[in-house]
Amino acid sequence: MTPLPPAPPPSNPSVTKSMKGNKSENTTPELKLRAELRRRGHPGYRVHWRKAPGRPDVCYPGRKVAVFVNGCFWHRCPICRPSSPKTHREYWDAKFDRNVERDREKAEELRKSGWKVVTVWECEIDGDLHATATRVIVELDNE
Repeated sequence: MTPLPPAPPPSNPSVTKSMKGNKSENTTPELKLRAELRRRGHPGYRVHWRKAPGRPDVCYPGRKVAVFVNGCFWHRCPICRPSSPKTHREYWDAKFDRNVERDREKAEELRKSGWKVVTVWECEIDGDLHATATRVIVELDNE
């Protein structure tokens, strides 16, 4: 993976606080999807399971189905296409490119190991949680 250029200095303390508040696990979209899967009769998943390549956000080991719940901004959603920061473009472009490449590598590693991979975007969960959960359940039922 290409190394990132040095991180730019924070523009003010509130930006620093905001960036530190971004979680990588148990985010609101993840919690919503997991609750909907349980509500619709699909419990039994593992969360951030270390034994699965790439540590999927939600995985069903017996069925070999891995679900990644991606935040639109950090993972560069192809659906809502979020804007990029206007300052320090070199840093942010490199960071986003690395995130997208890492996502691609994790999904490929899972597929090579025989897993089905489902990527769910934050905007899909916010837009239509029922339809998004249905897409995951279809993959589970096809096993």
